Amino acid sequence: MFKGLLEIAPRCDVCGADFEGADVGDGAAVFALFIVGFLAVVLFLLTAVAFRGMPWWGHMIIQVPFIFGASILCLRPLKGLLFALQFQHDAQQGELDD
Repeated sequence: MFKGLLEIAPRCDVCGADFEGADVGDGAAVFALFIVGFLAVVLFLLTAVAFRGMPWWGHMIIQVPFIFGASILCLRPLKGLLFALQFQHDAQQGELDD
């Protein structure tokens, strides 16, 4: 289904289904932002309680790699899920009737 890290292939390698009409856009990034943002706040609060008096740079050493890593790990499965749902339900662009 994927051609690269996040790029959807134009066709299925197994069955030859056309994927050109399906485009999830930035939907996966929005969901990843909400999920990783929530987890980052929880991690911040847990480290703030566990290590009282931790300087701001200590939080940065923990938070920055977590945010980048979790974002990259979440994007591909979320994009695949949104693409599969769009492809299964044959969703198309919204159009106004004239």
